[in-house]
Amino acid sequence: MCHVAWAIYYDGSLESRPVADRKSAGGAGRFFLWFRHTSSVLDIKYVMMNDLADYCLKLGAKARTAARALATADGDRKNRWLRLCAEALLLHADQILEANARDLDAAETAGSSSALLDRLRLTESRLQAASDSLRAVAALPDPVGRVIEGNVRPNGLQVFKVGVPLGVIFFIYESRPNVTVDAAGLCVKSGNAVILRGGKEALHSNVALFRIIQRTLLEAGLPENAVQLVDNPDHEAVGYFLRMDGVIDLAIPRGGEALIRRVAEEARMPVLKHYQGNCHVYVDRQADLDLAERIVVNAKCQRPGVCNAAESLLVHRDVAAAFLPRIGQVLAEKGVQLRGCEVTRQFLSFADPATDLDFAAEYLDLILSVKVVEDIDEAIRHIERYGSQHTEAIITNDLRAARYFTARVDSSAVFVNASTRFNDGFELGLGAEIGISTDRFHARGPCGLQELTTYKYIVYGDGQIRT
Repeated sequence: MCHVAWAIYYDGSLESRPVADRKSAGGAGRFFLWFRHTSSVLDIKYVMMNDLADYCLKLGAKARTAARALATADGDRKNRWLRLCAEALLLHADQILEANARDLDAAETAGSSSALLDRLRLTESRLQAASDSLRAVAALPDPVGRVIEGNVRPNGLQVFKVGVPLGVIFFIYESRPNVTVDAAGLCVKSGNAVILRGGKEALHSNVALFRIIQRTLLEAGLPENAVQLVDNPDHEAVGYFLRMDGVIDLAIPRGGEALIRRVAEEARMPVLKHYQGNCHVYVDRQADLDLAERIVVNAKCQRPGVCNAAESLLVHRDVAAAFLPRIGQVLAEKGVQLRGCEVTRQFLSFADPATDLDFAAEYLDLILSVKVVEDIDEAIRHIERYGSQHTEAIITNDLRAARYFTARVDSSAVFVNASTRFNDGFELGLGAEIGISTDRFHARGPCGLQELTTYKYIVYGDGQIRT
């Protein structure tokens, strides 16, 4: 192992020079970063050099080069790639599913949960959905170069606020190989290069998808390094990328809470994230109980291992006697374990007692906490205490109650008479999503093309000077 100083230039090129000792490399430790305010050097990295550091730095440099080319790529070329990739996914479905079967076999042998296996599994219908998602993104307006707003100043200056790419995105995710396609599609369309770091449990699937993505990028005349896959499963690689704030502009973690907290704590660049999806369905006193039953079953059971699945059911006391026995029976038939408050268990004797930990849990499984509340205000207080600001729903025919609930509940998405499962970029018309954010800055809710861009001001004049 030797000490090396790496210079990463604005054009993405790398230059390395030996450093005599640890002191000249900036002090003890593995990774050091200083910004150089010159016309050509983007940043300097001092690294106790090893193969993994070299690997990560080279991926970052390639991404920076690709991002510069993508920033000025025309929309027609990007859309052509999206359609080519969408077609190739279906054309090579057998190869992709074969690779996915290898990942599933390994996960089953390792004793993975049913929720993880569901997230990991690719099927013909899920590949079709991924293909449809790419086509939907192609049909959306290009966010790069769009004029967000503009005005003419009294002195004649024409001021335009124009959408531009963020640059380079580091996307780290677990289990779900279909999001490889979503992330690549959204990043390229929004003019960003992306470094994909999937979980080792999906490596064969991700490699198969990545080969199709890279091959079609070249076919469309776009830089092949616009999308790169970290195929080294070493967890230490993540730490190197999270310190590359001179190269990577945004980190997006998508997976379990432990992963997301690690990224948020270590990243030196902004992070787009949510920690948990503890989503609630509140059945109001004026709810249509047939409609409420359909929504609760869908929100909990359709895909229990995803972040927008319902984890808690709140029922107004006025309809508890009528609703709980019927919904309890239906959920039990579908294999859902219920954990209820004392009042709930008066109607559902088979439910286990619920604790504070149950009400705060993101189960990602066929388990549901249930609480009877006195009124809508208690439902809102419960959500404020235990919720994760992800997705909530109210079932009611009372428009005033619906408006009150949507105004008071502080979550990234609030639904009225609809399943929490609709908090999804594709379902809400974004084409796809790269993740859901519960932050307030710079993006919130499902994040698609618009959330992967920023803006700059472009000003036209004809000789104006400031006096």
